[in-house]
Order: sequence, then structure tokens, then C-alpha cells
Amino acid sequence: MSTQSLGTGRFLWRMTHYRPWLYWVDNFLWTVVYCARLLPGLVAQQAFDTLQRGTADPPAIAWLAAAFVGVGLAAAVAETAGSTWDTHFRFSMSAVLQRNMLAEILRRPGARALDRSPGEALSVFRDDVEHAENGTDWTVDMFSLTVFAIAAMAILVSVNATITIFVFVPLVAIIAVAQVATRRLQQSRAASQVATSRVTGALGEIFGAVQAVQIARAEQGVVEHFRRLSDVRRKTVLRERAFSLLTGSVYWNTVHLGTGMILLLGANAMSEGTFTVGDFALFVSYLGFVTEFSGFIGLFLTQYKQLGVSVARMLALMRAGATNVPAEALVDSTPLDLTGPLPSEMPASPVRASARPAVDPLQRVEVTGLTYRFGRARDGAERAPGIDNVSLRLRRGEFTVITGRVGAGKTTLLRVLLGLLPRDAGEIRW
Repeated sequence: MSTQSLGTGRFLWRMTHYRPWLYWVDNFLWTVVYCARLLPGLVAQQAFDTLQRGTADPPAIAWLAAAFVGVGLAAAVAETAGSTWDTHFRFSMSAVLQRNMLAEILRRPGARALDRSPGEALSVFRDDVEHAENGTDWTVDMFSLTVFAIAAMAILVSVNATITIFVFVPLVAIIAVAQVATRRLQQSRAASQVATSRVTGALGEIFGAVQAVQIARAEQGVVEHFRRLSDVRRKTVLRERAFSLLTGSVYWNTVHLGTGMILLLGANAMSEGTFTVGDFALFVSYLGFVTEFSGFIGLFLTQYKQLGVSVARMLALMRAGATNVPAEALVDSTPLDLTGPLPSEMPASPVRASARPAVDPLQRVEVTGLTYRFGRARDGAERAPGIDNVSLRLRRGEFTVITGRVGAGKTTLLRVLLGLLPRDAGEIRW
């Protein structure tokens, strides 16, 4: 795979296999939760068929009632366990993404750690990571609902294959709509994320420059600028939301049309005597869950298409224009300490006092041929060097002043001396 890109499928594969045991236990618990929904329908089928035949007696009714209660309690226990485990799984996903991005940013020289405002970076750490966390977690629901749907379909086919076929009709329509909407979904998602980042970045800059704004009497201009950014964000977010609601409406209304057809066919089969009251109760019990699976497929496909935008934004923040950062660095399996006592709560270990080693006082700083270039511009043209072939000697006790016009390289020289920027040539001796 190319080190420059990270496909959505590859991203999900790496995230779900970050801690495989955590992911598959989560899948197991939610499969139990969803498949537990099959039992009430089967109990209801037996109950109604028993009543229809007139063979119900008090012990049978008591056993059926106990079965309903037992199924409900088992489902509640499974859902509580699944929710608890799922929270740990989701937090692990978001934590490892944020940790890997922050590690890559801190690995760069401090003077060029970010290629954007802190507010825009915060938007990526918050919004895009949350979207990636949701996309990863939805694969659990997709797997569990698929197992449930297969089991439910097998039961329904055994009851009436003709009626069950109509359950698949909405499924085909939903997948077709999702494929047609792919490009528009990605565009609307990208536009809303960029607009949100600009608003967040503007807030950070405004809060950090309150005194400058007051001194310049620029309050009105700053407010107008922020209003324009907010208006753009409002329009792009509303456009994304409207498009999501439109596709969701198509998904669910297609499902509801299929549901209506199934009910009509079921009523007709009952009038012909090939469909019992218990069978009808079973279909009604399963219809909501099976159609929920059909609608969820559409929503999952939408989420999958939009996830690619968030992955690209996280990679862009990590790289800041650099070409030597592999895409795999975003999804590296980094150890995380999510359990156990905090460092402040751990018992302090006795530290034996040791004599501080003698340090010779700094006598001079010698710089020879120091050079630093900012790299290439976006159009490919070579930028002028920040500093070029600078040599100087600073002795202990001296007071040295470096002067120059704006942009001459004074700050760049200081940053290279302190190691905040990597030198391209030259020597520094302390």
C-alpha cells in the first residue's frame, strides 16, 4: 500500500484489529443482544397458535409468560454488558488516533509543529476523530445486525418464502441510492468540516488577541469577519444535513413501502388459510428489526463514504505538508494505559539522593556556516533560505544584538540555534 494514502477499508481494518479481542468480544455481546430479539417472536408464534387451536391450559400459559420474562431479562443483561464493553472499545479507538496524531506533531521541530491554527487542529482532534470512532463502532452493529438478519430470514423463509422475498426488495434499492449519492456525500462532508475548522480557528485567534483588537479598535471588523465565517459554516452544515436527511428519507420510505407490501401479502395468505395467526405475529415481530437492518445498511454506506474525508483530514494534520510521514502512522498499534492507578495515585518509590555532577560553565557558542531553508512552495518553486551561511561567536559575559528588517531571519536564526528548526548545513558548538 502507498505510504501517501490510507483507504477507508484499510483504515477500518486496522482500527478493528488494533485490539482484536476487544473488538470481537464487542461483536459477540451485540450479536447476543440482537439475536435475543428473535426469541420473543418465536414465543409469540407459539402462544397465538396455541390460542388459535384452543389447546391452551394454565400451565402452558404460565410457561409462555415465564419465557417472555426470561427473554426480556436476558436481553437486558446482554445489552448492559454490551454497552459497557462498547464504551471501552470506542474510547480505545479515539484515544489511539489522538495519541498517534499528537505524537507525530510533537516529533516535528517545535517551530513548525502545526500547519494551521490551533482551533483548526482542535476541530480535527475532536470532530474527525469522533467520526472515525463512529465509523469503526458501526462495523460492530453491521456485523451483529447481519447475523441477526440472516437468522431472521431463515426463520421467515421457513414460514413463507414468497412474503420473505419482499424483504430484500428495499435492500437492493437502498444500496443503489447509496452508490449514486457517494460523490455528493463526500463533497458536502468536506465542505462542512473545512467551514467548522475555520470557525474554531477564528475563535482561538480572537481569544488570543483580545488586547490587540481593543487597541486597534477593530471589534466591529472582527465581529463581522466571524459572522461571515459562521454564516458559511451554517450554510455548509445545513447543506450536509439536508442531503443526509434526504438520503435517510429515501432509505426508510423504501423500507416502509416494502413493509406495507409484506403486510398485504400476509393478510391475503391468512385469508387463504396458508398463514396462521402465529405466523402473522412472527412476521410483525420481525418486520421492524429486519427493516431496521435494511435502513441501517443505507446509513452505514453513507457513514463509510464520509469517513474517507475525516481520514484524509487527520493525515493532513499529521503531515503538515511533509512527504516522509507514512499513512500507517495514523493507525499504528500503540500501547495505551487505560486501566490501573493514575501516576499520581501510585505509591512513591524511595529515591536515593545523589550528588549532582559538576557542570562546567558555558564559555562560548560558536556557529559556522549555519543554513536553513523553508522547503518548497506549493507551486514547486524553491523558497529563499531563512538563513544562509551565518557564522558568529558569542563569549561568556558578552551582550550581542542581531538586527535586521522584518523577514531577514532573526527569529529563524534563534529557532535553529535552539533546535526548534533543523539546520540544513553548518555547525553549532556550545
